[in-house]
Amino acid sequence: MTRNQTERLAPWLLLTVILLLWEAICRGLGVSEFIFPAPSRIWEQFLRFYPVIGMHAWHTFWVTMVGFGLSIVVGVLLGFLIGSSRTAYAALYPLMTAFNALPKAAFVPILVVWFGIGVGPAILTAFLISFFPIMVNIATGLATLEPELEDVLRVLGAKRWDVLTKVGLPRTLPYFYASLKVAITLAFVGTTVSEMTASNQGIGYLLISAGSSLQMGLAFAGLFVVGIMAMIMYELFSWLEKRTTAWAHRGSH
Repeated sequence: MTRNQTERLAPWLLLTVILLLWEAICRGLGVSEFIFPAPSRIWEQFLRFYPVIGMHAWHTFWVTMVGFGLSIVVGVLLGFLIGSSRTAYAALYPLMTAFNALPKAAFVPILVVWFGIGVGPAILTAFLISFFPIMVNIATGLATLEPELEDVLRVLGAKRWDVLTKVGLPRTLPYFYASLKVAITLAFVGTTVSEMTASNQGIGYLLISAGSSLQMGLAFAGLFVVGIMAMIMYELFSWLEKRTTAWAHRGSH
C-alpha cells in the first residue's frame, strides 16, 4: 500500500474504530439510548426518519451557503482593504478582533427582533460567525508581502495597485482556501445554533424537537448529517486548493 493510499484510508479506519468502540461501550455497559444512543440506534433512526432529516438538512444547507457566500464577499473585501493599507490595518483590525470575540449566539435574539423568525437570523448568524477567518487570512496574506519583492516590482515600474492585484492576491490564495475550510464549518455551526431558537425548519429545529421528545437517536442522526455536509464542503475546498495552488505545496506536481 502506497503512502497516498494510506493517507486516504486513515480517516476512514479511525472513524471505523471509533464507531466500533462506541457501539461496544454502549452495549457492554448497557447505556440507555435516552442518554447516549449507540451508532446502530442512530442508524436505525436515520433510516426511519430520513425523509424528515433530508428536508431539514436541505434547509440548513442552502441557508448556510447563502450566509457563507455573504461571508466570502465581505471577508475578501474587508481583508483586501485591511491588508492593502497600514492605516486601515491599524484602525480596523483591532475593532474586527473585538467584534469576533462577541458570542454570536447572543446576536440571535436581536436578529429575531429585527428580521423575525425564519431564514433571516440563520443566514446572518452564519455570516457573522464565518466572515472573520476569511478577512484575517486575506489581510495577513497581503500585509506580509515581502518588502524586497515589492521594492523590486516598484523599480520595474509596478504601481501599488499592480503589486496588490497581480502579486498580492495570487499569493493570498493558500491563505484564502485555508480560511474557507475553517469558515464553512463555523457557518454550519452558526446556522444550526440560530435554527435551534429562531426557526421552525432545519437541523437545529430538528435537534430541539427530537430532544424534547427524548428521541436522542434522531438528534444524533441530525448532528451526523451536519458533520457530513461540513466535511463534504471541506473536501471540496481542499480539492479546489490542490487544483489552483499546487505551486504553494511542497511535493506537488
